[in-house]
Amino acid sequence: MKYHIEGMDCASCIGKIETALKRMPGVSDVQLNFATETLELNLAPGAPTQASDIEKTIKSLGFGISANTGQQTVSAIDIDSDNQMAPQDKQWWQTQKGKQVVGLGILMGSGYALSLLLPAYGIWVFAIAVIVGVFPFARKALALAKTGSFFSIETLMSVAVLGALIIGEAEEAAAVVFLFSIGELFESIAADRARAGIRALSSLVPKSAILLDAQGGQRNVPATSLQVNDLVLVRPGDRVSADGSIVQGASSLDDSPVTGESVPVAKTMGDNVFAGSINIDGVLQVRVEKTAADNTISRIIELVEQAQASKAPTARFIEKFSRYYTPAVMAIAALIIIIPPLAMGGDWSTWLYRGLALLLIACPCALVLSTPAAIASGLAVGARRGLLIKGGSALETIGQVKTVAFDKTGTLTEGKPRVTDVVAFTQEDSSIQGQNSQGQDEILALFASVETGSSHPLAEAIVSHAEAAKVFIPVAFNASATAGKAVHATVAERALAIGSPVYAADEALISSTQQAQIEALQNEGKTVSVLFDEQNREVLGLIALRDELRDDAHEGVAQLKAMGVRSVMLTGDNRLTAQALASNLDVEWEAELLPEDKLRLLNEMKNNRKIAMVGDGINDAPALATADVGIAMGGGTDVAIETADIALLKSRVTDMAHLIALSRATMRNIHQNVIFALGLKGVFLITTIFGITGLWIAVLADAGATVIVTLNALRLLRFKGAPPLVNPPKVVK
Repeated sequence: MKYHIEGMDCASCIGKIETALKRMPGVSDVQLNFATETLELNLAPGAPTQASDIEKTIKSLGFGISANTGQQTVSAIDIDSDNQMAPQDKQWWQTQKGKQVVGLGILMGSGYALSLLLPAYGIWVFAIAVIVGVFPFARKALALAKTGSFFSIETLMSVAVLGALIIGEAEEAAAVVFLFSIGELFESIAADRARAGIRALSSLVPKSAILLDAQGGQRNVPATSLQVNDLVLVRPGDRVSADGSIVQGASSLDDSPVTGESVPVAKTMGDNVFAGSINIDGVLQVRVEKTAADNTISRIIELVEQAQASKAPTARFIEKFSRYYTPAVMAIAALIIIIPPLAMGGDWSTWLYRGLALLLIACPCALVLSTPAAIASGLAVGARRGLLIKGGSALETIGQVKTVAFDKTGTLTEGKPRVTDVVAFTQEDSSIQGQNSQGQDEILALFASVETGSSHPLAEAIVSHAEAAKVFIPVAFNASATAGKAVHATVAERALAIGSPVYAADEALISSTQQAQIEALQNEGKTVSVLFDEQNREVLGLIALRDELRDDAHEGVAQLKAMGVRSVMLTGDNRLTAQALASNLDVEWEAELLPEDKLRLLNEMKNNRKIAMVGDGINDAPALATADVGIAMGGGTDVAIETADIALLKSRVTDMAHLIALSRATMRNIHQNVIFALGLKGVFLITTIFGITGLWIAVLADAGATVIVTLNALRLLRFKGAPPLVNPPKVVK
């Protein structure tokens, strides 16, 4: 049986549903996927449990449910009033959770205002806020208790709030339920944002294809209808509609969505192409080798879903603690109220008073606030520094990582090619004697002139470099292109061409000196373009381009090393480029990787240690999802940013060190808060039992602990970032 579950806002929701379903006779193999909101289970034939029982149970827990057959939803169960999952087109304030937060905020504000004017009536407004706010949580706590989750966080919060209300602390109780409701709303928003990554990935799957029949006729068909051995036409500017091989034509293809290759790749007959790649300048005929369900983008989507589903549900700290803390406190309070009067003839009113005081002291207001207050401060200071952290779990985990895996293109590098070298060959350089030598500026001008009409990224980089150098660019005529190989034009009555070294070797005379220069540049990880005269086959010059390191890449990697964090570069780019840049940065590296290769390497590197992945492309999405923490550069694709747990909005490598330092500072703050809150309560639990302190002291102790915990958390707002390096690295260009 397959279901779509609505309202799973945190990983602990999975545990609650699993606990309930596993107690039902005949139900087995329960599998929940938080990312896709799907539930799969087996129901034994003839079992006393019916499908309606499953739907009723999940609905009673506060989740929406609809039964799925195949890919189509065939029925929809009415969503319970405390299920908060909103349609994707709703804003947060339009959701049930949003309305509850707004309503409680209005009641809280009214209560404070009325307390100043008419103190006797203000308490009633706070009491109303408590009843309205706690009702859905208390009802859910009862439902969870019936299905096996006896001491959930809803139970903890409900007991704390109602206990405070019983002894007259309505204002404090209202504040707790209001803050808890805000936290639930944030979880709902974060969950929907995380799922938006998969929706964005799905939008990249080619929707249509141009199918060629045996007679050469063309017709548009859905890409999902393509079968193996079909022949499709891919025009310039089109996305490749299926994984396959080129049977006719040549072109440059932008494979960056799939492999992370930093520059377009020239491909011709017999070469493989990927679904989702962008055809730049040639017409191709491609034979389909994989159906839509198995193409590259579909596999990436599946990898993301599997990676997100494989993350074991980790219960929040308070959730775990409440399993023991809440029942223990309730039992102790009951014993304090009952045993002394029955066993020792004590006064009922005295021991009832002490029991309620004990319950108030045990009310975990400071404890409940200790973690979220510090997390909120950490998230706020992170946002101020351009670190978009999607929840407290990511903030906590990033400080524990021992290895950071970086994608190269757009992460450690700028993500766009830049001219690094301009080489003009003299008479002595050339194998043909008697030609006029050209200066570097003249060669650059000729390169730019021939490339002016091209939209190829390398061409745009060359023209931009010439413009920045204020070189006069002569007008070119008769511009043309040999798809995927070269561009041609007539400049100053000379027929010139620019091509790769392989193409130039076939069309021009390259001397041994020139070949050595080309190989030297290629060994530095640079892409080399050759300018030659087509009439006399003379090589005039070279231009080398490379996607250069970000200005702060050296410092960022050095800061991580100083903090005891290992850096590794994983890239789909070629080995020469990867080796040159990795040597410059002094980091480990792996090159020519497909998305599944990155996934495999990440799993190998984990080895029971936390690992973070930093990337910016679609191809990084599976790795970002499978790492303990996925981090996206802010200048990257929407898919990477949505899939990641954290986004570096300012695209600075040094922000990785600031992020880890912020996490470690936040966790120190949380540990301080928890120790103080529990320690203070322990002291007053003892003094209350012996009658040394009473109800008012208990109220002051609890309120005082809450204030101190909050003030301690606010100290994080002064966070200045990772400490500066004593010996900054020397940058080698």
